[in-house]
Amino acid sequence: MGDEFIRHIELLGYEKRFFPSQHYVYMFLVKWNDLSEKLVYRRFTEIYEFHKVLKEMFPIESGDINMEKRIIPHLPAPKWFDGQRSTQNRQGTLAEYCYTLVNLPHKISRCLHVVNFFKVRPDDTNPVTDSQIKKPEVFLLPKDAKKNLTDITGPIVLQTYRAIADYEKSSTSEMAVKAGDMVDVVEKSESGWWFCQLKNKRGWVPAAYLEPIDGPDESEEQEPNYAGEQYIVQKSYTAMEEDELTLKEGDTIEVIHKLLDGWWVIRKDETTGYYPSMYLQKAGEENTSVKSELRNRSAPPRRSTIRNAKSIHKQNRKQISQETYRRNSKKYIQSQRNMKENLQNKANVIIEKNEQEENKSKAQPAVPPRPSKDLILNRCTESTRRKIL
Repeated sequence: MGDEFIRHIELLGYEKRFFPSQHYVYMFLVKWNDLSEKLVYRRFTEIYEFHKVLKEMFPIESGDINMEKRIIPHLPAPKWFDGQRSTQNRQGTLAEYCYTLVNLPHKISRCLHVVNFFKVRPDDTNPVTDSQIKKPEVFLLPKDAKKNLTDITGPIVLQTYRAIADYEKSSTSEMAVKAGDMVDVVEKSESGWWFCQLKNKRGWVPAAYLEPIDGPDESEEQEPNYAGEQYIVQKSYTAMEEDELTLKEGDTIEVIHKLLDGWWVIRKDETTGYYPSMYLQKAGEENTSVKSELRNRSAPPRRSTIRNAKSIHKQNRKQISQETYRRNSKKYIQSQRNMKENLQNKANVIIEKNEQEENKSKAQPAVPPRPSKDLILNRCTESTRRKIL
């Protein structure tokens, strides 16, 4: 147990609960050293009590002896009555507190007090609720909240999706589902893995196995962009299907269509095909620990491999064949080449015209005819006349 420690704590938002009475709990995604990810819920009063004990354990680092040596972050005390406004406004401070906490020296960040506080409890996986009272309201923290903490979202009712086939989890961070299960989606990742909750279970599920209840979610997918966005391959992959591409780490490619199941259509030179998005990184972006962790996982299954005739994915969904991608991509590349050639031709014509005009302006005057002998004898000086005699 001594080797167990937390790598990262991410504040996802908070929940407004109505049982046994109205109260608020913060949602944390805790990432452990074994690469597992757990969702835990904590009241602010609990977090503050944890904070007070931590300060008592490390009086020097908490500044009790010398304030200049304080490295444990500050945390405001809870108010006499914590309402929704104070719960919402405190998110920025709490997110910063967790970030600083995990990055403290190991004797603090990896001590048993910290590890035990963020471990999953029975009420995290099976929260006490009452079916007669309305469902908890979820308030998610925007991804760019650190840049602008005032833009906190209002209540978000989590989207409910239906599992179209059975899925058996292959790691502790994933969640198994059965065909027909209704799951709430907490987070949608471009990798094709979505973080979901189902009653007392939470974990990552391949997006390919999920469909919205109301109808196809094709509106959430972007249209193909044949101009392409430049990405760098961060992990090699060998094609398993004919319409996939085999690439090596470090290859530069262009993404032309981002699909929800985490398999993007990419272009390498003039060849197009599918590739796992989790193995790609946008050119110019910095590598992060989260992205590195994703690349250590296997690619999610493709939506086209899930067989279910009743799935909404099969109904009125705009299907684009790989041949269409190739043809449109080549057409775009050719049109760009033609445009460049036309611009180059126009530039050459302008250059030629300019050169002709310059040549005309620089033309030398015609050499006048040599005067006749009689004219020189009559009009020139004595010395000139001697030269022709």
